[in-house]
Amino acid sequence: MLGTQRTVSDVMTRTVVAVSRDAPYKEIARTLAQWKVSAVPVLAGEGRVIGVVSEADLLSKEEYKGREAADVARPEQLGDLAKAGARTAEDLMSTPAITVHADAAVAEAARIMARKGVKRLPVVDAQGMLAGIVSRADLLKVYLRSDEDIAREVRDEIVGRLFPHRPPTVDVQVDEGVVTLSGHLPDATTTPLVARLARAVEGVVNVDLRLDGPTG
Repeated sequence: MLGTQRTVSDVMTRTVVAVSRDAPYKEIARTLAQWKVSAVPVLAGEGRVIGVVSEADLLSKEEYKGREAADVARPEQLGDLAKAGARTAEDLMSTPAITVHADAAVAEAARIMARKGVKRLPVVDAQGMLAGIVSRADLLKVYLRSDEDIAREVRDEIVGRLFPHRPPTVDVQVDEGVVTLSGHLPDATTTPLVARLARAVEGVVNVDLRLDGPTG
């Protein structure tokens, strides 16, 4: 593959606040408030991620205070009702934890967050041990890349490598992350490939194609 895609390890936060499975309710609440985070991984043993406790999990105690099973309208609410009586992280946590590996592409982490509806993911190594945490804000860091840097990669790593012996007359311009490719390619059939590779470059917002085939 041309170019180098950034991985989760490139953007994740390595200093992570976490709690043990036997951490009491109030300790978890204090931890969230102190570190200004909305969720924490729950660890077992030497650091294996076994679940996540979020603010929503803690709020079940307030929402369902004094209510019984007969009082809830939907079966899916029974889990939240059970959490209302929880005392430790192990009883409160959502499990299994939704995690991502450190060597996963940033795009993969974004897809997991969107599909699962979560704002952050514990990052684990091959043994399932906590290595960091990645948030939506971390994933957006790729769009802080300068237009000049993006243009250089598209020009050198895509156009230059696809046509090393027949340099195309292609102009690469980038404005606010939008790549504009204009001019002529030696082979017009490669246009879709060039466009796909350009869209895959980290920090690219969109690609505008103004290319045609060889002349003469």
